[in-house]
Amino acid sequence: MNTSLRVIVLAVALAAGHAGAAAYPFRDTSLPADARIANILSLMTVDEKIEALSTNSAVPRLGIPSFGSTEGIHGIVRRGDPQKKRAAITTTQFPQPPGMGASWNPELVRQAAEVQSTEARYITQSAKYGHPVLMQWGPQADLARDPRWGRGEEVYSEDAFLAGSMSVAFTRGLQGEHPKYWRGAALLKHFLANSNENLRSNSSSDFDERLFWEYYSVPFRMSFEEGGARGVMAAYNAWNGKPLHLHPILKDLVIGKWGAEVVSSDGGAIGNLVKWYGIFPGQKEAAVAGLKSGINQYLDTYKDELRAAIADGTVSESELDEALARKLRVTLRLGLIDPPEGNPYAAIKDGPEPWASEAHKAVSLRMALESIVLMKNAKATLPLSKTGIRSIAVIGPHADSVRWDWYGGLPPYTVTALEGIRAAVGPEVAVNYAPHDGADAAAMAARASDVAVVLVGNDPTCGPNMATDWTDNGTRPCLDPGDGREGRDRETLALGQEELVRKVLAANPKTVMVLVSSFPYTINWSKRHVPAILQMAHSSQDQGTALARVLFGDYNPGGRLVSTWPASMEHVPPMMDYDIRHGRTYMYAKHPPLFPFGHGLSYTSFGYANLRTDAPVLGRDGTVNVEVDVSNTGKRAGDSVVQLYAAYPASKVQRPKQALVGFQRVSLQPGERRTVRIPVKASQLAYWDAGRGAFELEAGRVRLMVGESSAAIRLSGSVEVRAE
Repeated sequence: MNTSLRVIVLAVALAAGHAGAAAYPFRDTSLPADARIANILSLMTVDEKIEALSTNSAVPRLGIPSFGSTEGIHGIVRRGDPQKKRAAITTTQFPQPPGMGASWNPELVRQAAEVQSTEARYITQSAKYGHPVLMQWGPQADLARDPRWGRGEEVYSEDAFLAGSMSVAFTRGLQGEHPKYWRGAALLKHFLANSNENLRSNSSSDFDERLFWEYYSVPFRMSFEEGGARGVMAAYNAWNGKPLHLHPILKDLVIGKWGAEVVSSDGGAIGNLVKWYGIFPGQKEAAVAGLKSGINQYLDTYKDELRAAIADGTVSESELDEALARKLRVTLRLGLIDPPEGNPYAAIKDGPEPWASEAHKAVSLRMALESIVLMKNAKATLPLSKTGIRSIAVIGPHADSVRWDWYGGLPPYTVTALEGIRAAVGPEVAVNYAPHDGADAAAMAARASDVAVVLVGNDPTCGPNMATDWTDNGTRPCLDPGDGREGRDRETLALGQEELVRKVLAANPKTVMVLVSSFPYTINWSKRHVPAILQMAHSSQDQGTALARVLFGDYNPGGRLVSTWPASMEHVPPMMDYDIRHGRTYMYAKHPPLFPFGHGLSYTSFGYANLRTDAPVLGRDGTVNVEVDVSNTGKRAGDSVVQLYAAYPASKVQRPKQALVGFQRVSLQPGERRTVRIPVKASQLAYWDAGRGAFELEAGRVRLMVGESSAAIRLSGSVEVRAE
């Protein structure tokens, strides 16, 4: 604690007279945050300070509650813990983040995060539960750099701007818009470039400064600077050989410039510095190094180690104070030591569980609907006609299940595809169900039906026993080499269940393939032969309802792919090549994709016309508005996702072939035309100049392209950029 703050604390304390805990100066909301925090630190013992560097931030003796923690990337996770006698709690469960990203709708993502954070407040504050979970470990701001990555199911996109836009929206939804108090606290995961699972405990992600600033750090920077995030979790891996838990960039940039208040270690990562990196002789030295690097929340063994370090002088109490002062700011932002009056989130504690409310169910269903991508629809196979069908086959391992994932919770209800389709068609239509093709069951069901719907995809946990499948460095291999999960990357992009699709199509040419997947697949055969293909993410509680509405035309799908789907795994660079310029993502791909980034069809059609900007020149600190007229030229209402890309044909440095700089999802009635306006800041068009250590805006003409995907550009124009 610095001298000036000690003087403030002493003066206020003397005035207050220390008439008990209620009169502690830190209770005085009129004091500056620094003074309140300094008072708390002055009252805490060394042991209390060390204890508060865990996920339990409470100081019981002073009446300071913990803000707690929970996983939360697509719903609060409270699966229960019999050993701790903690009961499971159901909470609203949205599609996995790739599905949320596929909505291309940041406002809807914000609403989903608001639902999640409201439920966290209720669990924390209600008399029934009273379990603190206000710090939610999300959003997942990493990037889907490689389709083999086992944790691709946790992130929004391969594109930094799209992922950043969704991370900003999710952060805002968690934390709320109140000028003083937060609803919840976001903890971004995992800083930085954390997109390989095999040998992740000591692997190094190697790339230059330009890729750091232009790609890998973008969603994190956007979340801090635009979303107001103040928490982050360090990644297991190293960047250019330096473990992220020890990297100077934590203090220099993440804390120093972005203002991070909680910098958490990842689970067991401090021990990895000893066991896998071999940097330190023991846990004590590793724990101390983490603290000195900026870590102030441990998910590892550290308490006795820091006590020993205090005793031998390796760590000073002032270093504990510095670390804890940042963390206490989150306590203040959440209003946990303030009177409830004036904090609208303090009242979220009474009445029925919010996950049972119609409002939360409505957001869940809308997210499920907007996440569905129509990949192919030859000869208008979809939507199906309820009146023209007397029987329908529902086939496959995903037909009658909603699969949980490692970072998913327990929903209050689930609707499987089978249940959703049965509810949609009613009792007059025969539904022939076959979970697999044992004894030719799938083919028989398909032959006996007017239409067949076959649901295939991955298993997010590679079986039911993921909790016991951990090794010292990741998880055991999946039985299906096309599956992946935390701790294990995919071995192939091929869909093993595509053989089931072949059999069903052979039995019934009117077959719809529904790919329930966390990752891209090289489904070349299916793309050529199956008349209609839908893709959706796992784990939505409304999975079956949403799918049925899309199948039968009650909802027109408008989701778009968030990653490039390669035609072959041979087209993807080696897994540990983190230089995306060698052929990764739509920005640098060297081969035509099977499905391009941003791809998605509709039951209607759209026209694009009259691309223009509101100014012919864009200055250094300016913004240009790009406008385009979008029309629904079909016979159904539907959503167009207007995607704006930029290219730099005259750049003096290597730039992407094209890069997303804006987008907007717009709903249009048949015949309706609307002008879509997308703002582009000059800063979005700059590149990182490593020599200057700053972004450089190049003068010259920038090409602007509007399309329905990265490969379906409809209009192009340009804007003149002036760098002075």
